[in-house]
Amino acid sequence: MPQLSVIVPTFNESANVAELRRRVGEALAGIDWEMIFVDDDSPDGTAEQVRALAQQDARVRGVHRIGRRGLASACIEGMLASSAPVVAVIDGDLQHDERLLPRMLALLQAESGVDVVVGSRYIDGGGTGDWDAQREHMSRWATRLSQAVIKADLNDPMSGFFMIRQSAVLASVRAGMSAVGFKILLDLLAAAPRPLVVRELPYEFRSRFAGESKLDTSVMWEYAIMLLDHWFGRLIPVRFIAFTLVGGVGLLVHLAVLALLFKGGHAGFLPAQAVATLVAMTSNFVLNNLLTYRDRRLKGWGWVRGWISFSLACGVGALANVGLASWLFNTHQAWWLLSAVAGVLVGAVWNYAVTAVYTWNKPGKN
Repeated sequence: MPQLSVIVPTFNESANVAELRRRVGEALAGIDWEMIFVDDDSPDGTAEQVRALAQQDARVRGVHRIGRRGLASACIEGMLASSAPVVAVIDGDLQHDERLLPRMLALLQAESGVDVVVGSRYIDGGGTGDWDAQREHMSRWATRLSQAVIKADLNDPMSGFFMIRQSAVLASVRAGMSAVGFKILLDLLAAAPRPLVVRELPYEFRSRFAGESKLDTSVMWEYAIMLLDHWFGRLIPVRFIAFTLVGGVGLLVHLAVLALLFKGGHAGFLPAQAVATLVAMTSNFVLNNLLTYRDRRLKGWGWVRGWISFSLACGVGALANVGLASWLFNTHQAWWLLSAVAGVLVGAVWNYAVTAVYTWNKPGKN
């Protein structure tokens, strides 16, 4: 039985798999270990590379996920697939220093009261490598923001490189992790039913070995949603939070189009309200597909079918929107703005419930 399972979430990392396996093997010489690659159906053949490695080395295993996507959820699946008492998470791009793994394990074995050992960029001896000033500033800002949800004294809660006892993982998963986004360590710490005892070891963040970075603007969106989930998630589903935020943008789009057409004298209130509703509905579909349902994102013809499904599912809500707004406007014409807002709110809950069932209910179907 392995002492340690090294969990590697991957997406389009085929050029890095063999090199990471080699480096981890050298670092963990003399230790019983295994590597579990959890791949989100990479189009570049990452899963096939893992299978080829597993044929040569029984310590390598692969979890090939189809229809599910996301680093945090991939890490959880890999951890739960492990039988080792200790699991580590390391990126598949070789930016984390695998030479730190033996020290992490030794610390956990020497101090029974420690739950997690974190590879930290923000303590003496650590560093962020070749990051530019903007990226480092954003990371430190996000780190300060995370202090509101974690239950541990930690300098680098945004780190994606850490080692944790399997018992602590199970406790956090059972307590209700959000499993959203890229910050799996923060999610584990925030969901833990008791404050976890954490130690930090310094390391220098390296440049990517091969391939392209996955960092984009949606990462910050998912980070914000994860924080909101830990603040309000026991009362409100995390997707509804995201759906509502997108709906707020849609409301602004709706009011802008309505003001342009109606107040600009280009159309009467009823046709202006109808056009504004259609434009806002399309805007909401696009943003929800990109952000709220990123792990189920529709592409190609699936996008077109999804838009049609979304539009049809929201049809009842749209009719209620236009009907209520028109009635209020005809009754109180001075309240045109409140009439429009009331119409939007009436359709919001219906839109979320119905589209969750009919538009994005089949992950992975494109």
